[in-house]
Amino acid sequence: MESAEVESDILRRVRTLLRELDGHHPACQSDRGMLRWTLHKKIDQNPSNSSVLVRILVKELERAERGDFRHYIIPLLHTLMYTLIKAPCISDELCSRVYDFCKKLLTLPKPFCTIGLDYAMRLKMERTAPGTLYQRMVISEQSLKSDPYPYQEKIFIFADPELLSEAICNALVTDTEAAQVSQSPRACMCYVVIHAMQASLGEGCDVSGLKRSLQDMPTSDIEHWFRQVVAAVECAGHEASADRGQHAARLEEIYHAILSTLQAGDASSGGLQGTPLPNPNISFHLWTEEDQLWKELVLFIRPLSQSCEPNCLSQDLDNFEIQDIISDCEYCEQTRFSVLSTDSGIERDLPAAAEEPFAPCSAETEQSRLHRKGGIKKKLSPLESVAFLQAGCNSAGAKSPAKSQKRVSVLPEPAAPLQRLHTARIVLLGDDRILGRLAQAYHSLRKRETRRVFLTPRLNLQFYYIPVVTGQPNTLTVADHAVTGQEELCEVARYLGRADPWYESNINTLCHMIPKLATMPSSPSKHLVTDLFIADVIAYYVRMGVQPVCFQVYAVKIFFNDPAQEPAEDVFLTELSTQVQESNPHRELNTNKKKTTPDGPGIDLTVTYRKVVVSDRAKEIAMSLRSTGLVMKAIPADEAEDLVCLNVNITEIIRINNLSGRSFSAVANRLKTRSIKIRSTEQRPFMVCLDKDSRRAYRNVISVEVSPCLEPSYCLQKTRTMKFSLHETEDVGLVKYMPKSLLLPINTFAGVIQ
Repeated sequence: MESAEVESDILRRVRTLLRELDGHHPACQSDRGMLRWTLHKKIDQNPSNSSVLVRILVKELERAERGDFRHYIIPLLHTLMYTLIKAPCISDELCSRVYDFCKKLLTLPKPFCTIGLDYAMRLKMERTAPGTLYQRMVISEQSLKSDPYPYQEKIFIFADPELLSEAICNALVTDTEAAQVSQSPRACMCYVVIHAMQASLGEGCDVSGLKRSLQDMPTSDIEHWFRQVVAAVECAGHEASADRGQHAARLEEIYHAILSTLQAGDASSGGLQGTPLPNPNISFHLWTEEDQLWKELVLFIRPLSQSCEPNCLSQDLDNFEIQDIISDCEYCEQTRFSVLSTDSGIERDLPAAAEEPFAPCSAETEQSRLHRKGGIKKKLSPLESVAFLQAGCNSAGAKSPAKSQKRVSVLPEPAAPLQRLHTARIVLLGDDRILGRLAQAYHSLRKRETRRVFLTPRLNLQFYYIPVVTGQPNTLTVADHAVTGQEELCEVARYLGRADPWYESNINTLCHMIPKLATMPSSPSKHLVTDLFIADVIAYYVRMGVQPVCFQVYAVKIFFNDPAQEPAEDVFLTELSTQVQESNPHRELNTNKKKTTPDGPGIDLTVTYRKVVVSDRAKEIAMSLRSTGLVMKAIPADEAEDLVCLNVNITEIIRINNLSGRSFSAVANRLKTRSIKIRSTEQRPFMVCLDKDSRRAYRNVISVEVSPCLEPSYCLQKTRTMKFSLHETEDVGLVKYMPKSLLLPINTFAGVIQ
């Protein structure tokens, strides 16, 4: 009777979760976004119910497929897989049912087939070697040393201190630090060993005895058994002819060897026990520098040596410039690395081996040897040169400075292909303005990588976005287009929520929940909620959200009223807005020209754009009008619309002549385009604001050109191709197969569900 009540309670929770996807929100608004969290926490309290939840979720998935409720499939599948990863033991029969369902998804369109294929491949490995998914997740997230699975992951949370309050930033720092307190490498290795044993041996595993045995071991012994378990699991997962029974027998040998240290009679049989899934490695950063993202990624790939003083880190990174590494040649090939010479040119700095590379020289030879003048050797900091990047990069093509004096007759070994062993998961907290900064940083990073590749072949870069809005918006208000509220600052989040219902349910609900939790008075209940809920939601998002939605980044070239001022180049992601700038009264007083009567508010503009048509043919249109301002929005109002399209709203001023005199009316002029040019014909300047951020406002602007931002590597290859085929206008050769536009991918749970 008790098991029936448990199953009924879990089924009720799952059905409530599905009703929320249909727009039927719970009666208690505080429960919004917490249904998935409370369901998983319910199972964590009693891990033996994991199989019950998996069985219910499989039935609901099959029912959703039969009833054509496709919007249920991806949320149910993510909930099922997360439960399966954390479960102590799932039967092969149940895994087989999930595996068969995932294979059925291959007949459906994207993103169902993509997610189905990914999970089918994981489940196939999990069926052969139970515990593989848990083991790989812990090893990569905790950066545990493991030769069979040498992957590392890290979560970087970036928040703009000018957009979020100090209370929110302090609360997030406290929560991320608290999540890492009890996660020592020793404890994580014990978790991997215990979970692998229990997943393969089931109820025959004495978990209590295994914990006591590992607790009494020195760390070196735990590392030994950890390596043995990881090797056994990875070997079984990669072998085509591996059998689940053989794998269980192999782990049982290791299991008995570990328990051999227990005294006789200490062993006791117990039921299934849950093994904690440690929180991932999270670091919180206040985004105060322009190139801070690039610096953190470089240090993640190649940490500074222990000899480097911590207080010189910031200065060293500032001195390290990619442009100084590249010589007078154009951008380096991506397969070729520059090698820094450590020869100072001073004789006394030569090593002893270099002075006498062969047999001792005669006196005459010594006389004829080239002598070097005395000088001062400049001491380079670790990050001032390419040696910092070359060291420890696992690249056979990079020469060691110590071998620079060897004979030239020795041929270097062929460069081994680089592997992306590191994954950086960048989580942005804030509104559309921080995404605008991300677009800037991403464009700058891509240009750096085009000049000299370093991160691209070694790093898998993933972006995530959690909307957080608090306080008054710091935006530039455009005439006749005032910001309507805080929701206007979260256009990207609203688009992602419409495209992915699971993102709307789990992530968009944090928009006002995080500020509320941060401002709650200190109490035990507050710490219970924040320490578990926020950390768990972020971990769940980065673990299960692997389907990107790609947003077009737009390039803007800004010309100023002063001819001596160089044009400015920038990028934006969500919005570009303009408004008429007040004239300088001192300049008007000094002019000798006769002032003309204005034709009403605003300024005269010439607008040239390419109209978007169904046939996708370029149709250039030019028009002149008088306007008080305009807004270009890159985020469509409907997820079915094209993401590579600008919706331009121009507030046009129409002059009306009637019997009572002259009057003016404002008319909204809307157009769709991919590129547009705007110029003030009467030389009156206007202001431009990018991504709703007043910190990115340009004054005294006379002309603006907007077009989709091109991928820097495409521009480089295009330039090289044009050198050899001057008369070719279309893309030829390698350029045809390269991505042309710069797209910013933001991960969600499903991507865009059409």
